[in-house]
Amino acid sequence: MTTPLDNVRDISRIAYGFMASKLLFTALDLDLFGWLAAGPKSADGLAADTGLLPTRLEILLTACVGLGLLVKHGETYANAPASQNYLVRGAPSYFGDYYRFQIDRQVYPAFAQLPEALRGRRADFYRLMDDPEEALSFSRGQHAGSLGPAVVLARILDLKDARRLLDVGGGSGAFSITLCRRFPELRATILDFPAVQAVAAAFVREAGLSDRITFTPGNALTTDWPAGQDVVLLSYLLSAVSAQGVDQLLARAFAALTPGGRIVLHDFMVDDDGRGPATAALWLVNALVIDPDVARLSPSLLEARLLAQGFEGLAHAEVIPGTTRAISAVKRGR
Repeated sequence: MTTPLDNVRDISRIAYGFMASKLLFTALDLDLFGWLAAGPKSADGLAADTGLLPTRLEILLTACVGLGLLVKHGETYANAPASQNYLVRGAPSYFGDYYRFQIDRQVYPAFAQLPEALRGRRADFYRLMDDPEEALSFSRGQHAGSLGPAVVLARILDLKDARRLLDVGGGSGAFSITLCRRFPELRATILDFPAVQAVAAAFVREAGLSDRITFTPGNALTTDWPAGQDVVLLSYLLSAVSAQGVDQLLARAFAALTPGGRIVLHDFMVDDDGRGPATAALWLVNALVIDPDVARLSPSLLEARLLAQGFEGLAHAEVIPGTTRAISAVKRGR
C-alpha cells in the first residue's frame, strides 16, 4: 500500500519529475551511455564524441551523476550498472529505444493534453499511425518495451496444443515472435494498422519467422477478424479503446475462437479497490488522453465482462509487477 505523503519535498519530486525524464531522453539521443560503454571518459572526451561544448555538457553530466545514471571518479565519468545494462545501444538488454521513441516522442507530449482529455476531448492519436514515420517510431519503441513482458507471458501460458494465434493490435510482433519461439507448432497472424506492417515484417524477418507469422492490416474494431483461432491475444489494446470498445473486442474474440479456444488479455490494470498501484494507474491516465471514455481496467471488471461474453475458466497473473497483468479464459462449447 502506498504511504500518504507528508512532506513537501516528496510533492516536489513529483512536480520536477519531467525534468529528469527529459534529461534521460536527451542523453539517449546523444548516445551518451554508448560513448561510455567501453570505459570512463572525461568531459572533454565526451564533448568531442557528442559535438557539444564541454561547459554545456558538464551541466548535463552533473545532473546524470546526481540522478544515478552516471558515476564520477575524479575527472572522468562512467555508466552506472543499470545504464550499462539497459541504455547502451546494442546491449542484449537495451531498453533505450522504448524511452526514446515511445515515451519521449509520443507519451511525453500526449500528457500535455490531459486537462482537455478530462473534459472529454479525444486526442487524434490514431492519425499518427497513418504517418509512416510516426508508425515506425511507435513500433520501434513498442517492440523494445514489449519483449520483456512477452517473455514473461510466454512462461505463464501453456500453448503447446495451440496452432493458430491471432495477435490483435500486435504492433511490432514482439508477442507473436516470442510465443512462436516458445511454442514451435504455433502460427500467428498480427492484425494492426497498415502503417505498422512494414516494421513488423522487418522484426519478424529478423527473427526468422516469416513463414509462421503473417500480417492482416486493419483496425481491430472495424476489420473482420480471421476465424478458427485457438488463441486470441489482446495486449495493451483494451487500454487504447473506450469502455464500450472493450465489450466489442471481447465479442469479436469470442466469435474468432474455436470452441475451447483461449483469450488472453494483457494490459495495465489497477487493483480492484482502486488504491493503485501508481504505475498502472499512470498508464491508464495516459490511456485516458488517447480516449477519454477508456475503462478503469481492473481484474474484476474484465473478469465480469469475459463471463458476460460466454467465457469460462478464468485465470490471471502479474506480468510486470505493479504495472500489467494477464487474464486468460476459455470459450465455452468444447
